[in-house]
Amino acid sequence: MGNAYKAQEASFQSGKYVIAGDREGWLSLFADDAVVRDPVGESPLDPSGQGHRGKEAIAAFYDMVIGPGDMQKFEITGSHPAGDECANVVEIRNVLGDTVVEMQMVVVYTANDAGKLTSLKAYWDFNKTMG
Repeated sequence: MGNAYKAQEASFQSGKYVIAGDREGWLSLFADDAVVRDPVGESPLDPSGQGHRGKEAIAAFYDMVIGPGDMQKFEITGSHPAGDECANVVEIRNVLGDTVVEMQMVVVYTANDAGKLTSLKAYWDFNKTMG
């Protein structure tokens, strides 16, 4: 089954670190050359749509998107490991100042042999969610 269960374990840890506000713990899950696409495609969070590549860019993403919020809920309602990946259905509630974001998304995590995440892809509609 490849690294699917390593990806699944890292995905579970990712949610725990996000809820705890543990920036360093969250960053430790990623390989040095990892890429984060959250959301996948072009958005104000990623104008190029190419994702945040490498630890420095992923740390900047955390500081821009995750760190300033008050993540009150990160609940994995379904988890499906296969190959080198794990696809999770996730429900979140994040408070960003006066804005409350509640949504369901699909997040696909890919892990390498060492169990480090090489890719995190979150599927959700920025315009619909933030509109």
